[in-house]
This record gives sequence, structure tokens and C-alpha cells, in this order.
Amino acid sequence: MRIAWTELPGRLQAAIKDRTGLIHDIQPATRGNHAHIASTLHTAHGRVFVKAARKTSPDTDGAEVRALRWEAAVNPYVGEFAPRLLWRAEAGGWLALGFEHVDGRHADYSPGSPDLSALAKTIRSLQRTPCPPIVKSRVERRWQSTGVDVTSTAGDTLLHTDVNPDNLLLAPDGRVHLVDWAFVARGAAWVEVGLVIPWLLKAGHSPADAAAWIDQFPSWSRADAAGIDAFSEALARRWRDQCERDSTEWVLEHAVVTRQWAQYRQMTGVS
Repeated sequence: MRIAWTELPGRLQAAIKDRTGLIHDIQPATRGNHAHIASTLHTAHGRVFVKAARKTSPDTDGAEVRALRWEAAVNPYVGEFAPRLLWRAEAGGWLALGFEHVDGRHADYSPGSPDLSALAKTIRSLQRTPCPPIVKSRVERRWQSTGVDVTSTAGDTLLHTDVNPDNLLLAPDGRVHLVDWAFVARGAAWVEVGLVIPWLLKAGHSPADAAAWIDQFPSWSRADAAGIDAFSEALARRWRDQCERDSTEWVLEHAVVTRQWAQYRQMTGVS
């Protein structure tokens, strides 16, 4: 849950000001939910985007802090996509990261949107980017609890794993920025494509239309159909289980579309 900037401990606010200089204005982000603070700061040295999270105890990182540490660690390796990390500050039981500010709008994944070309280009670029050794997380482990055999998702391709419309920013100069690298992992290249499918369905695509669109990626079209079917079922089960713990609207919607996709795979045998 996001909190107000004024709720940050004074020690952390002071540490941030040591890096930014005088802060003239603070604009909280309206989207995203993977940090306790996400705001654009208007400072003496220009704008900077800050994400911050609270530890569960002075010596223990919670999930949000661990996610920020992952973002910081991978940032030097993904400069083609991600805004540059400028600084970090750790004080008062909190971790804060300051990123290069990006002027841009969130992508539109609806049918016929020109932003789908930017999405496709970004996925292709990701699949060509070497996975740095620092990325240890293996994507196949994320669905083991579903009881579905997802060994086919294993691999050594760099995966962002959350290329949703809010994380794809399109700048006026045509550059595309991919933000929020908290869930970076290594795995089979086609998994990145598979994880975009629910977002296409939520944006208004039918399963058949989504299947046609993703077939442009060789990593997907050449992948083992049985492996994709298993992955699709695991994804649906994972979000079904998530609904039992979190009944927010977007989680419920994700459970619906992932089940819709899994059923489409079962009925059509699309490869």
C-alpha cells in the first residue's frame, strides 16, 4: 500500500535531500503497487523518480525492499531499456532508489493500437539481450506450487516477466522505456510472450486475436505446444490461488483472463 511522502522517516528524507538538493514539488505516481513510495521529485537538479520501501525490521528486508534491491542490481545491465539508477539511500529502516526521470505515457495494448509495434520491438530486443550472471532467479520455480510440470519454461534468456502497459513508457522522442525490473528472471524466451497474453486479453483482444498476434515471435511459434499448454494451466492456477489471498479487482480480472486463455489452449490445441 502506498503512503504519503510526509510519512517517511526524517532520516530517510534527509538522506534523499542530500542527493537531490532542495525539493520543490512531489508528484505521487498514480499507477503501480510494488513500493511504499513512488513519486516524481522536482528538485534543485531537475526531476528524479524515487521508489522507496520499508523493511520489516531494522535488519530484515521485506518483499518490497528485496524487489528494490533486485532493480538496483540489474539496472547497470539493462540500460537499453530501463531508466538509469542515479543513487540509493538507506536510512531509518527504509531503502530508496532514485532513477532518471522519464517523460512518457503508458502503452495502450488494445486491438489496433500502434503501441503494439513498440511492444513487439521491445520483446524482440529483450530476447536478444544476454542474461547477466547476476540474475539468479529461475522462472520455472514460480509455478512449482501449482502442481503443474513447468520444466519447459526453464532457460537462460533474460526475462522481465512483467511487460504490462503500465511498465512500458513511450517517450515523445520515440524511445521506449521498460520500467519496474523487480521480477527479473532467467528462463525460456517464449515465457515473456506468454506472460503478455493476459494483458492483451484485459485490453480487449479475444484469445484467437491474441494467439494470432503472438505467433509473430519465433520463440513462441517454435516452442513445444505441450509445454505452452502446461504453462498456461499453471498460470491460471496461480492466479486462482492468488484470488484466495487478494480480492482486489485487477487480481480477479487476471484470474479470469488466465483461465480463459488456458481453456482456449485446451479447446484449440494452438501451438
